[in-house]
Amino acid sequence: MPDRTPPSRPARRPAPARNPTPASGPASGPASTPTPAVSDARLVMAGRREASAGAVLRAVLAHGPVARSTIARLTGLSPASMTGHSTELIALGLLRDLPEQIQSNGLGRPHLPVDIDTDRHVVGAVHIAVPHTTVAVLDLRGRVLKSSRIPHRAGDTPAASAADTLRHAARCLLDLLHRYGAGATPLGVGVACGGWVDQDTGTVVEHAMLGWSEVPVRDLLREHTGLPVHVDGHSRALLHGERLFGAARDARSVLHLFVGNVVEAAFALDDAAHYGPRSQAGVIAHLPLANSAEHCPCGRTGCFQASVSERTVTGRAVATGVVAAHDFPALLTEARAGTEAAVDLLVERARLVGQGAALLIDVFSPELVVVADQAVMALPSVLTALRAEIAVSTRTRFDAATAVVPSSFAGDTLAVAGGSAVLDALYRNPLTAVPAPRRHP
Repeated sequence: MPDRTPPSRPARRPAPARNPTPASGPASGPASTPTPAVSDARLVMAGRREASAGAVLRAVLAHGPVARSTIARLTGLSPASMTGHSTELIALGLLRDLPEQIQSNGLGRPHLPVDIDTDRHVVGAVHIAVPHTTVAVLDLRGRVLKSSRIPHRAGDTPAASAADTLRHAARCLLDLLHRYGAGATPLGVGVACGGWVDQDTGTVVEHAMLGWSEVPVRDLLREHTGLPVHVDGHSRALLHGERLFGAARDARSVLHLFVGNVVEAAFALDDAAHYGPRSQAGVIAHLPLANSAEHCPCGRTGCFQASVSERTVTGRAVATGVVAAHDFPALLTEARAGTEAAVDLLVERARLVGQGAALLIDVFSPELVVVADQAVMALPSVLTALRAEIAVSTRTRFDAATAVVPSSFAGDTLAVAGGSAVLDALYRNPLTAVPAPRRHP
């Protein structure tokens, strides 16, 4: 599958180099304007430097605390290059030395380990769901320090709702950063949202359930927070989180499936997520399921999202008297308590999810499938039903019993989705993806 990055750049799409040409100088003359060849060479060198720094930071994330010699072996960098990157990352407050853990084998110089510095910086997270927005503070290892849920107000027009939702989310997030950031510097804000999200422009192009269209989320939140903002679709954001902090860290190819009110997918190969033109890849709401007769707002029947969304299954639960209202957590509570009708509804839904997942597995043939679904994470019987349906529905050789796993972030899925959008940018391009730290007022 083609990557969305130019082949001359590292797979993780580094940000443009910081000041690749002189910012000032004589108005004319050969010294003031580098030739195109010189400018291109500087950009290439800056891209390589970014990629190497990111490789060092990710190696420490995966293996830290770790000696510098081990980092050089893991990344393939020379000892001198690795030491230079480590020194710079320490100066930026992203790594820290651990002198109390110095190791010595009696030969040569003792090994001074380094680790991710989780004290000096935090990131903010915003996840925009259909019924509510989640805001959170995370450390640089993706751990949620504090989160808060903000219900959406009913009755607003879509445009007013988008502007008000983002303004209110920004205020709540800044309050969380101030109260629970432990004096650390916020490096930026990550935003995850369902629907069609253009990652390059930070725009929610279309979200039918929210009624949003062409909402400039990145620009609005940057205006309200004063911080750098990174926006992505929540399945892709969670895919990045799984590769950084979760089950997909060592997998070469990963399919991530998000099943909530919105149903979406994301796919990564060799550490590069596929986006497609204007980030349209993974919009699978209208993938047809042969065994579903559920009516979809698009006019057809059997569309994936209409068949398995949380709204659909809670509607069935209300109609059969299992729960009193459209409340998916209440349905989960009933299922955990052993209410047979609730369990049956979720198991049947898992079978439909498995049919859709099998279609995607046949297309992508991933090494690992991660499913972010509250029922799959909470109920072993639902996970078992999902795996069993995938096993009988896929036409490829695929061991569903071992290669289909629930999300690594049970309980914090939405907060981690938002945070992963900015942490992915940080770990890809630590020198320029996030501008120089600024103290939160």
